[in-house]
Amino acid sequence: MYLFIILPILMVGFVPWCIGFLVFAASSGIILSLVFQLAHVIEETAFPTATQPTNKMEDEWALHQLKTTANFATTNKLITWWVGGLNFQVEHHLFPKISHIHYPAISSIIKQACTDLNIPYIEHGSMYEAVASHVAHLKTHGGKD
Repeated sequence: MYLFIILPILMVGFVPWCIGFLVFAASSGIILSLVFQLAHVIEETAFPTATQPTNKMEDEWALHQLKTTANFATTNKLITWWVGGLNFQVEHHLFPKISHIHYPAISSIIKQACTDLNIPYIEHGSMYEAVASHVAHLKTHGGKD
């Protein structure tokens, strides 16, 4: 609390701090929501529901991660840096305790394994492609054109 609220207010005053804090919070929120939408809410990802009455998922955990998660712009170093590697969502979900700096190397191994096993590996080459897929998904499920 001291580092992010009290010290800045003492250094620059309440109004400049408040403006800075709101800009920081809004931009962080937009970036974070964009990352999660592009990684999960696109045309290619699945939205499975649990089988009733057992309330269990059809696929085992790793396959579920691969079907419900997507990567985007993985060759764009600026985006990878900006979002802390969260554009490698597949790897993040499969290996959450491994540092994001290893995701590019892990990605090629996972892609090859998915190809060998005929398992989907969802990836958009650019952020533009992922946004287009997200918008198309929203149009499909939104009921209006």
